[in-house]
Amino acid sequence: MKTGDPSAALRATANDWEELASTALVGTDRRPYPGDLLGAAAVETVRRRAGRRPVEPEGEEAAPGEEQEPVGRRAAERLARIVAGEHERLLPEWLAVAAATGRRVPPYVLPELLERGRWDRSVRAHLGVIAGRRGRWLAARNPAWAYLLDEPTGETWELGSAADRRAHLRRLRKQDPAGARRLLETTWERETPDDRAAFTEMLADGLSMDDEPFLESALDDRRREVRQEAANLLTRLPGSRLSRRMAERARACLTVTPAAILVEPPAGCDGVMERDGIRAKPPRGFGERAWWLQQVIARAPLTMWGEPPESLLARRIPEWDGEVKAGWVRAAVLQRDPAWARAMFAWDPIADLLEALGPDEQQELAAGFTLGHDLDSQLIMVLGGVSPYWREPLASAVLHKIVKVAASQPWNLDELVRLAGERLDPGLAPLAESYSPAPAVQRVAASLRFRADMFKELS
Repeated sequence: MKTGDPSAALRATANDWEELASTALVGTDRRPYPGDLLGAAAVETVRRRAGRRPVEPEGEEAAPGEEQEPVGRRAAERLARIVAGEHERLLPEWLAVAAATGRRVPPYVLPELLERGRWDRSVRAHLGVIAGRRGRWLAARNPAWAYLLDEPTGETWELGSAADRRAHLRRLRKQDPAGARRLLETTWERETPDDRAAFTEMLADGLSMDDEPFLESALDDRRREVRQEAANLLTRLPGSRLSRRMAERARACLTVTPAAILVEPPAGCDGVMERDGIRAKPPRGFGERAWWLQQVIARAPLTMWGEPPESLLARRIPEWDGEVKAGWVRAAVLQRDPAWARAMFAWDPIADLLEALGPDEQQELAAGFTLGHDLDSQLIMVLGGVSPYWREPLASAVLHKIVKVAASQPWNLDELVRLAGERLDPGLAPLAESYSPAPAVQRVAASLRFRADMFKELS
């Protein structure tokens, strides 16, 4: 291929694009080209992109004025750095803190934030508020950013979008549980299936027996997700009709004696069981009866056993031992029972069990687990289930683990170091700085200082 002839590239503006593409495909050996093929293609590409008159939009409205005040200059500069890749995993936290202040992000960062939200759902929850009116104006003009129009903006139940109505119900449920349920009942039949599923899940806040009639009726909903969430909530109410039905099924399956627990799994799964949340078809690798047994035990009220969990776990279970205990793990998660969660965490330390415990006890259990467990995916998952912001003794346990692993497996530390920097209380930056000169620990300290400054700028 010949090169170095600028005039040939200029002459290519008159060539047909298909001819250029065809020559590039077959090669200049088979189809000689009089000039610089690559240069001609570059010129033609620019000409095709730029050689058009811009289309004047008809009736396009200018971006509306903003009602919210923007965040301060230093906070905006830090946001730009985060979006550009500096501590980028802190972006959801920055957005959450900024949204709580009622302020908005500066316009120049909106395109990058909206583009990020296309694939990172963790940033969407607060974008509807902090993007301001200009952000929603942009989203209405770019189909790729239209997801923003489904996020909360702060509007009311009557006037807001679906996301606004969900946010409104969530706030009302925290303040007035009965009032929130009554509001939902007035519009229930008109709600979309997706909204009914989301609204049902929100009733977990302030859940009581006053909600039982409404949730019992939701077991007949057309949408499977609504039925499943209603069954999950009714499982948390030991006095619910569903809990009583499950207790009867569990008694038919388990016989507790002083020495052992004898098990006879369900023989079948009928329509009544399915209505109560039992899924008939097991996952791959499960037998049907084992699957039904686990679910019955998971939805039976833990209070029915009449003994502390440690006493039952000490019993011998000749058959179906794993299925029974897996059912109790799921029951502790569904029913948010702290005593059972502690006991089952000792048997199977999974992060979901920590949700039944308060932040202090979560951190206490996780600290013990961190000190006694090797650094692997299970440890990361357990720590990921602990609510921020970590303080003592968990902070010291994690820093100790980092120092220990850094001496033997430094390549294995990245996720633990990032998690510590994101979840420790930022006020513990001095502790991390003085704990060890190890580079991995100093990385944690740097992340904590970064977050402490971030909070200060947004306060």
